[in-house]
Amino acid sequence: MVANAKEVAPGRYRESYGRYFEDFRVGDVYEHRPGRTISEADNTWFTLLTMNQHPVHFDAEYAAKSEFGRPLVNSCLTLSVVAGMSVSDLSQKAIANLGWDAIKLSAPVFVGDTLYAESEILDKRESRSRPNQGIVKARTIGKKADGTVFMSYERTLLVPKRGHAVDDIAGY
Repeated sequence: MVANAKEVAPGRYRESYGRYFEDFRVGDVYEHRPGRTISEADNTWFTLLTMNQHPVHFDAEYAAKSEFGRPLVNSCLTLSVVAGMSVSDLSQKAIANLGWDAIKLSAPVFVGDTLYAESEILDKRESRSRPNQGIVKARTIGKKADGTVFMSYERTLLVPKRGHAVDDIAGY
């Protein structure tokens, strides 16, 4: 996680997370930690919360008869966990997500799997319409503890330049 201690008064400091536009370099790879082990409760709650009623996610008898032989973790949950892991490195200071592209689900995830993620910076450019901001594009990969890649996607973010983030100008 990218953390800095900002002095807010003499001898008083506040944590500040995230990267400014200037901190991103094309080709850099960020390994996001800590990982997250998925529990049965995570999968059941997320599946029911999102009203996904496919029994392969929460009916063990049904899932046992599927080609996977056991319940699958809801792929929207794995996407949310992987995206969440990347926040402190990619989007903690972001103004907006501009798009999600090329989402690929390449391997199943099961209860008990521990997930990790990493992101590579693919592109960056200054915003044409917002002089204090830039656009960053990253590819994020989700991996299980054994190294199996189970997911990948690309995300485009609008990121402030140094001195122009909310926590810079609002005294946050």
